[in-house]
Amino acid sequence: MRVQVRQRGQASRWITFGVIAFGAVFLVIGLILAGMSVSFLTDAKRAQGTVVALEWRNDSSGASRKATQSNKPAAYPVVEFTSADGTSRTFRSSTGSNPPSYDEGDRVEVLYRADSPDDARINGFVSLWLLPLIFGGLGLLITGIGTGIAVARRRRS
Repeated sequence: MRVQVRQRGQASRWITFGVIAFGAVFLVIGLILAGMSVSFLTDAKRAQGTVVALEWRNDSSGASRKATQSNKPAAYPVVEFTSADGTSRTFRSSTGSNPPSYDEGDRVEVLYRADSPDDARINGFVSLWLLPLIFGGLGLLITGIGTGIAVARRRRS
């Protein structure tokens, strides 16, 4: 029985390909999230809202805790606004921070879908662009590193 030993170069090509593919997946997720934000912005109605409360939560599985490696709770603003149909609505922002980005009583611009006013967000960079930027940036970085390694390896041989 003869066992074929995989060449070192063959294995490193597969690893390089895996790194590029992994980065490409992150890049695609970032582009999809950016497209969702753009789609939301094109259909969004605007209204003035007021931060009526700060909801303090420990985000045990979120990116903010992993990034800071702390057990500090984050403040999530609770915003009240009046939609175009005259109905008073309240929503909890999906993005929180410590220290808080907003204080109770702050006036904020709210973006919401006319057909679904419960789908509302604060008009701010973090709530609209943070996730697309993180996923897209990491994807671009990882794909770039993998591509650079592949190009350098190809030039050597």
